[in-house]
Amino acid sequence: MQELVRQGIPVRALVRNLETAQTVLPTQAEIVVGDVLNTASLAAAIAGCTVVICATGAKPSFDPAGPYSVDYEGTKNLVNVAKQTGIEHFVLVSSLCVSRFFHPLNLFFLILVWKKKAEEYLQQSGLTYTIVRPGGLKNEDRPEPPVHIVMESADQLFEGSIPRLQVAQTCVAALSTPTAKNRIVEIVARETAPAQPFEALFAGVS
Repeated sequence: MQELVRQGIPVRALVRNLETAQTVLPTQAEIVVGDVLNTASLAAAIAGCTVVICATGAKPSFDPAGPYSVDYEGTKNLVNVAKQTGIEHFVLVSSLCVSRFFHPLNLFFLILVWKKKAEEYLQQSGLTYTIVRPGGLKNEDRPEPPVHIVMESADQLFEGSIPRLQVAQTCVAALSTPTAKNRIVEIVARETAPAQPFEALFAGVS
């Protein structure tokens, strides 16, 4: 959100709780209340938009249906409405290792399984898409020493972390980078990686 605002791109944020959103989101963002499990609210939320960046995810809980409902059904709903309203580019934030069934994260109600199913649904939708699979998310946006993005194609990276800011930057860059279209990219950040522009990072993914 902040990255879109920083680049001067008009942005509308879909949130479930207005009061919470107003305390954390930039004042320049238009805020609409809705839920990915409520398709009627989605249609109103993205009306007039040209692109969608989907970064939803089930909150940790004891609800075994959480990942299925939010990560799969919720994403499916958003994809369907995006297709109906003519969205030009759909960027989905997924996760590293979604193709590994025997991964510890799947102990949490198959969360990676449902993220992978959501990816597949988007790929089959006919929408122009970019799927971004980040490593473990870190809240330190500007770590010292600095780290730079490593980008690979699907199922090439299996460990590593990345600041949330660099994930956001990748998603925003995908919207204006032709070689990002209809691609799955995996990203982590490392001190030893060279700094590269996003055009080169996306172009280097086979």
